[in-house]
This record gives sequence, structure tokens and C-alpha cells, in this order.
Amino acid sequence: MYEELIARITRAVDASEKWAENGWAVTFGPRGEEVLNLKSAEALGRAISFRREAINYWKQAQLTGQDAAASGRKALRALEAGDEPAAMNALYFCRYIEAPFAQQANTWSPLYDSLSAKTACCC
Repeated sequence: MYEELIARITRAVDASEKWAENGWAVTFGPRGEEVLNLKSAEALGRAISFRREAINYWKQAQLTGQDAAASGRKALRALEAGDEPAAMNALYFCRYIEAPFAQQANTWSPLYDSLSAKTACCC
């Protein structure tokens, strides 16, 4: 019943774990220079004034992605066990964790909305 959603959540777990690696466009410094991922931030010269800020941002994205992935795995286990409420709670937490990066990452809200719509139509 949830095969397609389970596949999407599995992809979201993988994506979340790679937020800092794959990255997205973020600008730093007074000239709005793009730093696309953690590797790029770490490669900035030590004299660059926003280097620390960029590294911190991407490390936070990395940690947040790991936390979201862990909760996503809880959602997977819950769906596989047929426990929709636990899956909803786990996906809600993923969405909550993702909030600071939601505009760029947009990984978990669509999944939460999908499960929410699926459970609402069947009650």
C-alpha cells in the first residue's frame, strides 16, 4: 500500500544525508559570494572573511540532514510495520528539523503532505 511512499522516503533519507555534500546556492560575505557545499566552504582561503560562517552553515546542514535522515528511517520502519501515526510523527519531525533549510532542500514537507493526504482520504 505504501510502496511508492516508502521508495520516496528512502530517497529522501539518502538526500538528507548528502545535503552538505550536494549543497545548493547560498551566498556569504558582503559581495554575496556563492558557496555551494561544505567542500567548497572548506576550500576557501583562510583569509576569506566569511569562511568560518560558510563552514558553520554547511556543517549545520550536514548535522541537520543526518537528524532528518534518522527520523526518516523511523518513518520507514513505522510504515513497514503499518503504524501510520508513528510514520506521521516521524515525518512531521523531519519537516520540523528541515525548517531552517526547507526553502533550499524541500525534502520532507512533500512527503509529510503525501502521507497526510493519504491517511485523510481513508478515514
